This record gives sequence, structure tokens and C-alpha cells, in this order.
Amino acid sequence: MCKHRGLNWDAYFAGGNECTDANARYCGKCIQAGAKCGWCKDPDFLKQGETVSSRCDEVQSLVKRGCVEAMIENPKGDKKVLKNKAVTNRKKGAEKLKPEDITQIQPQKLSLTLRSGQPQSFELKFKRAEDYPIDLYYLMDLSYSMKDDLENVKNLGTSLMLEMSKITSDFRIGFGSFVEKTVMPYISTTPAKLLNPCTGDQNCTSPFSYKNVLKLTNDGKRFNTLVGQQHISGNLDSPEGGFDAIMQVAVCGDHIGWRNVTRLLVFSTDAGFHFAGDGKLGGIVLPNDGKCHLENNVYTMSHYYDYPSIAHLVQKLSDNNIQTIFAVTEEFQPVYQELKNLIPKSAVGTLSANSSNVINLIIDAYNSLSSEVILENSKLPEGVTIAYTSRCKNGVVSKGENGRKCSNISIGDEVTFNISVTSKGCPKQGKPETIKIKPLGFTEEVEITLNFICECECHNDAIKNSELCHFGNGTYECGACKCNDGRVGRQCECSSNDVATEDMDRTCRKDNGTDICSNNGECVCGTCECKKRDNPEERYSGQYCECDNFNCDRSGNKLCGGHGSCECRVCVCDPMWTGSACDCSLDNSTCMASNKQMCNGRGKCECGTCKCDDPKFQGPTCETCPTCPGVCAEHKECVQCRAFGTGEKKDKCKEECDDFTLIKVRDRDKLPQPNDASYPVMHCKERDANDCWFYYTFAVNNDTKKEVHVVETLDCPSGPDIIPIVAGVVAGIVLIGLALLLIWKLLMIIHDRREFAKFEKEKMNAKWDTGENPIYKSAVTTVINPKYEGK
Repeated sequence: MCKHRGLNWDAYFAGGNECTDANARYCGKCIQAGAKCGWCKDPDFLKQGETVSSRCDEVQSLVKRGCVEAMIENPKGDKKVLKNKAVTNRKKGAEKLKPEDITQIQPQKLSLTLRSGQPQSFELKFKRAEDYPIDLYYLMDLSYSMKDDLENVKNLGTSLMLEMSKITSDFRIGFGSFVEKTVMPYISTTPAKLLNPCTGDQNCTSPFSYKNVLKLTNDGKRFNTLVGQQHISGNLDSPEGGFDAIMQVAVCGDHIGWRNVTRLLVFSTDAGFHFAGDGKLGGIVLPNDGKCHLENNVYTMSHYYDYPSIAHLVQKLSDNNIQTIFAVTEEFQPVYQELKNLIPKSAVGTLSANSSNVINLIIDAYNSLSSEVILENSKLPEGVTIAYTSRCKNGVVSKGENGRKCSNISIGDEVTFNISVTSKGCPKQGKPETIKIKPLGFTEEVEITLNFICECECHNDAIKNSELCHFGNGTYECGACKCNDGRVGRQCECSSNDVATEDMDRTCRKDNGTDICSNNGECVCGTCECKKRDNPEERYSGQYCECDNFNCDRSGNKLCGGHGSCECRVCVCDPMWTGSACDCSLDNSTCMASNKQMCNGRGKCECGTCKCDDPKFQGPTCETCPTCPGVCAEHKECVQCRAFGTGEKKDKCKEECDDFTLIKVRDRDKLPQPNDASYPVMHCKERDANDCWFYYTFAVNNDTKKEVHVVETLDCPSGPDIIPIVAGVVAGIVLIGLALLLIWKLLMIIHDRREFAKFEKEKMNAKWDTGENPIYKSAVTTVINPKYEGK
């Protein structure tokens, strides 16, 4: 994408300029349009035809348009930390501190000054304190089905005090009970059932809505004693009136004895709950007012007010920093799990028939709740937003809704939150607002005072009914007139009733023509006010809006060649540039050859470019001769390293061989031919160290850039084909062997035939009788004894 001088195309394609889109006619409205907006208060800033709203623009654009920074109103927001007490570093067993002296959140108070669209950020630190005090209130359902559970709770006080002492040295416990609204159809209102709602010989106490049995105390034995005196009651329907009881526990802080410490509410039941709207069954239609109605520690308005809604309970529990633990039977676990999802900082545990299990449930739930910190803020003023970024344990960073919380926090762990507050526009009143941010379930909070920048500083120097505004018809403020009602014009010189007369329109026609304001504006009070363009950087100006800053000659697809500004459709060139499109450089340094001669003595310098006298010389300084001898050898090494990654310059190819454009082609036929190009082309054939030939062309194109086309494959002499040679040798050996065998066989046949012929001949010449074997010898040998004389 091209960037033209004076035109912010990025802002245009991003959706325009919020500053100019605001059409602000005074400084206060301008700075509320966006964080980048500024107002030029220079009285002489506007050109003829420009509207007052043209004073409002991005600060960078105002500077480009000629407004000095000292005359630009661009206020900035800031922050001030008013109270910044460090978080408490204290271990269990150390000197005991009052709850109000323990700090877990830092800072505690600050002031933010907000400019529209400009966020202000600060860092909030949270550290879970060691040995932090705990108040626990046990609220129990005393309907008949909870009889066995009541027996377990009677000994809970001392046991729980002992176990909680391992967590904190400052623990208090209280007890309350509830059943149901004392009207039909929730209970039976017959006199007998009001005295004893249970059936048979069971002795039960009268039904009631809620009783505060024991105010928070550190006396576990007293808890056991008072709880041991409680009796089961009864009602008709299964859901109980527990929400009425929770509401009173939350809002009756003085009766319950809540301190500004960790507040836990254990809600124990084996049934569901009634909520807002169910009261209509008993004729109760007034919504719950969320106020305390305890008299003698008994809720007295259950028959008058409906049950509270879940949202109402969430609000009151949050306002009073109470964390809820639902201890319920397994049957109702799914119901209270869903309720837990609606109530922040709450937990659910399974109620069992063993007091030690109840203690474990409470401790486990407390550890789960206290290991997670969730930030919440009070209601924000209109147009104000808050963004959270958490930096939790082990360096885990989260943003968005997850940026509000950190989990798995142990005692002594420190986590931080980056909180960014942004205002869009200015509240109607413009007065300071106060918001608060706190961790859910904790009493500590951060108080933030929000101050809004709704006016410029020059607003304080405004001159009402100034003579500069046509005899006092407006307020002169920040370099411009802010007209009184019924007055218009740059100096408030016209009445709003007289702005469209024929006489006034005549002064808006150039050379008595027919076009009003050259069809580029409106005639207001006899003066042309030029219309705005979609691109905020493009403007009409002039007495008749006949000028603009975007209809000038272009070069290289750039307005005024990128070397000037467009004023009234004519390029005003930067120094050392000339021409109708500012595309002709007056700088001759670009024509200086390496021998310090202008255009190497072979041409003339025109607009920063050499025009060579001899066509065979080319390049920006007429030093290149593509067809001269030696060109191929001169570029051989660079072509070799860039095309094939070989040669003597392969290790420094980028440094020494980047002065030409390399283009690879498939074969020699694709190389540029002298007759095809409009500039000389030199054909080269070179050989590398491996006796391979490579072919390329060298030329300087019409843009005076060196251009090399090279065949992408090397032409190397083919080596011997090993396989045929080996096959031939093997075949030769085999053939020779076969030939020798045949010769030997032939000789043996000849020899055998000769021997057989010889044998036949000797046979024919034999002299013995054919009936007698000449080689036969008898097996009998006769020996004569000489001494034997035949006797």
C-alpha cells in the first residue's frame, strides 16, 4: 500500500478519523471524541473555506497542517495514590492486631483523572494475611427431618473452636435456626398445630420463620448450652424458608455481631428452598425489602414480605462480605450445586450424621473459599469500563473475566492485579464519581475517585460576548467563536434565520457562475464552508472551495511524487525537487560516477538521472557496458554463487553480489535474445571448477538496473556408465569361459576318436586265435619235486 505525503491512508482504510468524524465545533467536544484528538487554538490556523470543526484532528495531522504543538490542546489523564498502606506481614503467634489494623489489599484509595478513550491503569496487590480473624454463623433448619442433625450440632461449639484455633487465634461462632413462614399453606394454622406441629407423641416447638439464637461469641461452651436447649419444629411442605433467614443474617449485622473480618455462614438443611414468588401461595405479594426486621432476635415480617430472590440474596451477601457454605444432604446436592454457581464465594458440602464430619466439611469449605480471590467492582458510571489482568501464583497471567480472580492462594501468598479504567465521552454531569473494588468475601476495598476531563484548559480563559465574535454574539474560546443561540458563521456574524438568502448565495459563486461553492461546499452566512471527504486527510479549501489537496499530478503512483504537497491542485515541491509532479530531482550527486566525473563523462544529468550519449553505455552513471568485452568474466563468480551457491564468492555472496537482479530460466532457449529486447544483451558461457558449463545473459534494462538471466541447470560432461561396463566385463568372462569349455570338449572328442581308431586297427592286426584269450593264464601251477623220482 502506498503512503502519500500528507495523507494518512492507514487511518482511512481503518474506518476513518474519529476526530474529524466528531464534527466538533468547540474544544471540549473535540477532546471527548478520542484519545488522539487535539484542538488547534491558533486563531490564524484555518484556511479560507475550512469549517471550525477542522481545528479538531489527530495531533500529528494538526502539526503537519501547520499548527505548532504549543497551540494544540491535548490534555492527558493521570493517577494519584491517596492511601497506600503496605499489606501486613504477620505470622501466627505474633503480637495480636485489631482487625482494622490488618491490611490485605494495597493501595486503599486513589484518584484517577480520565480523558476519553485514554485508559488509566494501576496495580492492586493482595496478600492473604496469617492468623486473620474469622466469624462463623451456623444457620440450621429445625424442621422435624433434621432431628438427628440437631443432636450432632449440640456438641459442635467446643470441638469447632478447638479445630479453628489451628487456623486463627481469633474465632467467634454464632447460631440461628429457621423453619418456615407462619402462614398457610406452609404450616398448619390450627391452634393445636401451632402449639405442636408434630404428629403422635412427638413434642415439638411452635413453628417460626427465623430465630437468632446466639450472637457471635468466642465461648464455645455457651454455644453448646444454647444449642442444646433447642427443639425441633415442623411444617407442611418440603421446601423451607431458608432464604428469609439468610437475608436477615446478612442485613442484621448488629444483631448477629458481624465484625469487619472473614464472615462465614454455614447453612444446614435437608430440603430445598422457597424463593421470590412463592409467597403468593400464602397471599404475600410484597417483594422482600432487604432490610432487618428482628425483634427480640425473631424475624417478625415473614407473613408480610415475600421470600427474597436469588439475585437479591447475591447482592446482600456480597455487600456484607459473607461467604456461604451449604451443608446439605446428598439428595439435595445437585440443587445446591446449581445455587452455588449463582452465588459467588460459596461452597457446598455433604451433611452427615457425625459431628466430626460437619467440622471437616466447614474447614474444607473455608480453605476452598479462602484460597480464591475474586475482584468485583461497584456500579460504574455511564461510559466507564474496567479491564482486569491477574498475575497469580507461579506466574500465571489471565485476562478478561478470568483476570478478576486468582486460585490456589495459600496464607502469605501475594498476587497482583493490573486494573485499567477507561472512559468513553464525558458523563452528563461531568462531576467526580466514586467506585469501589474489593475481593469478594473480604471487607477491605479500594476506593477510586474518578475525575473526568470534559473541557480544555483554554476553556477557563473563554471571553463571553467577545467583540471578536461580531459585536459580542458569541464566546471566544480556544481560538474560535462559540456562537450564542440563534447565531451562525465563523464569527457569529449571521442570524440563523437569514442564512439562506439569495444575496448571501451570490457571494458564494465564483466569477458570478452558477455553482455555489464550486459544488464542494455549502454557503453559510455568505461564506463557503467546504464539505468533508470520506478520507479525513483530503480537504477542500479556498474562498469558493475551488481548491483541494488531492487532485495534483502523480509520479510513481504517489501524489506529487512523494516529494511535495498538494496545495490548491498544484504541487509545491520540497527543496531540491521540481516538475509538475515533483518528480525531477535537482540533486546531481546521483549522477556522479566512481571516477568523480558527472555521468562518467559519457552523458548529461537530467532530474538526477544520467542520459548517456553512447547507447552502448548504460546505468545510472553511464558506467555499465553490457556488450563490452570482459563483462562475462567480471560477473562470473557472482552469477555462480547466487544461482548455484558455488564458486569463490559463495561465503560473501550477499555482501558483494547484490547489485543485479537474477532471473532463472529452464533452458538456453528461454534466455533473452538481442533482437527481442529493447536494450543490449550480452550472452555468456562460463565453466566452473567441475568442468561444468553454465549459460547466462547480462543486460541493463530501461530502468538502468542490471539484469541477469541464467539457465538453472549446469551442463556437465557425462561420466562413464558403471553398470554397463560391469555387466560387459562379467558377460565377457562368462563367454570366454564357455568358449574355453567348448574348445576343451572338442579336443577331448577328437582325442577319443583317434584312440578308438587306433584300437580298432590293433584289433584287426591281432595274430592269436580268436577262440583263445592271449592274455589268459591258468590258475593251476605244476611244480615237480626234484627229489621225487616217481616213487
